[in-house]
Amino acid sequence: MLFSHSTLPNATSPHPLACSRLRFSASSRLLSATATSSNVSAARFKMSSDSLPPLPESRIVLGCGGISVDFLAAVAAYPKPDDKIRSTSLKVQGGGNAGNAMTCAARLGLNPRIISKIADDSQGRSILEELEADGVNTSFLVVSKDGNSPFTYIIVDSQTKTRTCIHTPGYPPTVVHDLSQSSLLSALDGVRIVYSDGRLPEVALVVAQEACHKNIPILVDAERKREGLDDLLKLASYVVCSANFPQQWTEAPSIPSALVSMLLRLPNIKFVIVTLGEDGCIMLERSTIEAPTTEETDVNSLLESLNQRKDDTISIPKCFSSSFTKLRANGIGTINGRLFVGTVEKIPPPELVDTTGAGDAFIGAVLYAICADMPPEKMLPFAAQVAAASCRALGARTGIPHRSDPRLAPFLD
Repeated sequence: MLFSHSTLPNATSPHPLACSRLRFSASSRLLSATATSSNVSAARFKMSSDSLPPLPESRIVLGCGGISVDFLAAVAAYPKPDDKIRSTSLKVQGGGNAGNAMTCAARLGLNPRIISKIADDSQGRSILEELEADGVNTSFLVVSKDGNSPFTYIIVDSQTKTRTCIHTPGYPPTVVHDLSQSSLLSALDGVRIVYSDGRLPEVALVVAQEACHKNIPILVDAERKREGLDDLLKLASYVVCSANFPQQWTEAPSIPSALVSMLLRLPNIKFVIVTLGEDGCIMLERSTIEAPTTEETDVNSLLESLNQRKDDTISIPKCFSSSFTKLRANGIGTINGRLFVGTVEKIPPPELVDTTGAGDAFIGAVLYAICADMPPEKMLPFAAQVAAASCRALGARTGIPHRSDPRLAPFLD
């Protein structure tokens, strides 16, 4: 039985099996792709391609990281210990940070490829079918003959608009020799940017090292401290962080000072973004030129001044930026750059359904923006709008908009 954006009255967990590895071609392991409910929903918002700007000339992106099946149960309120409650709705669909980000990239018009690993079970086949239905190239996935594909139980609390995730990794685990050198070189051929969520540290590092050798930029999703993430960050060109990561990683006293610390410790980074949920995001961009003045600006004070420019009456995402300057974080150091504050769409409470995967949608939009050479002033509102659209439906992928969605038109001009 295949689960592709389907809503089921009951769902059972996958059965773990004994494992061995086998690589399959995409054509031999897939059933024919079927239209998903998100595609049907998005069709109502289609615009003429003539009204859209041209797609980026270089738009092949390579993702390396987690893919899974998500079992999503929405409940009226999160249960107390030993409670027995009923779900208000249930959805089974593909998930995983890399899978979601590549799905978003595909819907926005990029040509994504993905490196990951699943098992040859019903869940694995549904993962493949769903990715390919969205236009993600799965030729570089490894399929284990036995074992179990990764899956996640997600409880969506309709009262607090939060979600709780319980993840079960796939088996057997991904190892370096799952990816041959020839496959790696083919995966990187013509790629504009590489993305990694840090979940497959050994493979991700090999991919990143080869990408650096070929001068292909790398975007790292720094959700939390993980094994091998530090080595990956040293090779990264761009970093998108969760709210807690910068201070956890740097032990700096504030987010702005932590961003300065990250750029000082990671000299290859061009910009770092920290996403803050309903509070928007903060971005620090490194300047390749010397600041026009020797006067230093305290980065915390600068953030306060940018926050004061926000207008709570404006419901659409906006971006506020500083000029190029020498930014100082007390006790940490200084860096030449610009600070940006991005706001989010104010979603009416009845329309806010589920925040699962919103960060992945944001990253998918950032990947598009990099390929399209968008300046930060356009990139941050665009990414925020894409993420907001994803929050209007249950699951990480159901609400991800297509490029032709008219809600994106003002941000693509």
